[in-house]
Amino acid sequence: MNIVLLGPPGAGKGTVAALLKKELGVPHISTGDIFRENIKNGTELGKKVQGIMASGGLVPDEVTIEMVRDRLSKDDTAQGYILDGFPRTIAQAEALCTIDDIDRVINFVLDEEEIVKRLSGRRLCKSTGRIYHIVSNPPKKEGIDDETGEPLIQRDDDKPEAIRHRLEVYRKDTAPLIGFYTEKGLITDIDASVSPEEVLASVLAALKA
Repeated sequence: MNIVLLGPPGAGKGTVAALLKKELGVPHISTGDIFRENIKNGTELGKKVQGIMASGGLVPDEVTIEMVRDRLSKDDTAQGYILDGFPRTIAQAEALCTIDDIDRVINFVLDEEEIVKRLSGRRLCKSTGRIYHIVSNPPKKEGIDDETGEPLIQRDDDKPEAIRHRLEVYRKDTAPLIGFYTEKGLITDIDASVSPEEVLASVLAALKA
């Protein structure tokens, strides 16, 4: 089954996708993770997108589309996949239609103030990528990674001003996808304000339906 996850930043798509991956046995393909890996490794793509991501902007469609096209050609996608972070624009959605058929689109719905609260509380261990939250998943010692002992950081795009900019970008460029996929009869809205396990149960019910 080929699944697309939609919803604003901070709605929990990545968390639920990781759970869904285990349930369905298909790969979770996150463009955000691919971008960050390239930035960490200093690749040409990483250099290109670093400034854009830090300000909460979107990577150009042509770069993202080719990257996803290549990823979906891999053998591990033969039984399906979970796309998280793609498509983000109508142009990307139209390009995806030429790459593969999508079976279901799950739209995560969450209030804007809750999004800001969730994202601004995230902290990251730079060397391992481990993510904490100062409220819901704090480290044992404030500001310090549990395993490595190194200081935790707040990503630039998790600062409140960048979050609100990301939400503006989402409303302008990505929210129209809801209409695009509604017209195709593929979309299901899911309340993302509850626990990841409850969201997962709702997603699985939608997929069975």
